[in-house]
Amino acid sequence: MTKGIEGKVVLITGGSSGIGAETARLLAERGAKVAIAARRKDRLDEVVADIAANGGTARSYALDVTDKSAVQSVVAAIIADFGCLDVLINNAGLMPIRPMAEVNTDEWDQMIDVNLKGTLYGIAAALPGFLEQGSGHIINLSSVAGIKVFAPGGTVYSGTKFAVSAISEGLRHEVGEKVRVTSIEPGAVESDLKFTTSGTAAETVLDFYKQAIPTASVARAIAFAVEQPDDVDINAIVIRPTAQEF
Repeated sequence: MTKGIEGKVVLITGGSSGIGAETARLLAERGAKVAIAARRKDRLDEVVADIAANGGTARSYALDVTDKSAVQSVVAAIIADFGCLDVLINNAGLMPIRPMAEVNTDEWDQMIDVNLKGTLYGIAAALPGFLEQGSGHIINLSSVAGIKVFAPGGTVYSGTKFAVSAISEGLRHEVGEKVRVTSIEPGAVESDLKFTTSGTAAETVLDFYKQAIPTASVARAIAFAVEQPDDVDINAIVIRPTAQEF
């Protein structure tokens, strides 16, 4: 177990699979008390069972991150169950890739609601407590698509991830003396995210993800940020396959 992780209470949204589930397993293995939240409660419970079988501590919470009051309620429940909250990992996300000319506004709304508003709602729920206790760590999952526009097809997705990166940096400027803020910016990672694309772009996305790195690679990057001493803030980590040009 790593000293900088052991005993910390960590909330991970989108914790039922992919990066969220793998990060939960790794942090629990290193001594964190992990709360995982997502819409698929059955999948969450499977992850919790895995963690418990390996001697870790975890609880699951059904959550739709687009519901602001639900996010606040889950944060309150975690504090009641564990006694505090030390780290928030805003991991829930969608990535439907489609040319803008197809004008699928439903997908645009979904990405804005989950990727952007979901991140903001998480910050809104956790930040007041972090400021009151004088410590805390907010980790937002952005993307390499938040550094360079992923187009054609990923324009709106990039827009949400550019926003997440900008919010992370702005938040650091505003509360950095008390709260650490980290933006994790992965490239192609083997997870369910690639399956949120449908229609004509699905085959292109699946082909792009043939070069993907495992979720464990991103989980280790997140653990690296968490384990740092309180006076060290890892502001951003870009992590991608060595073969990925974008």
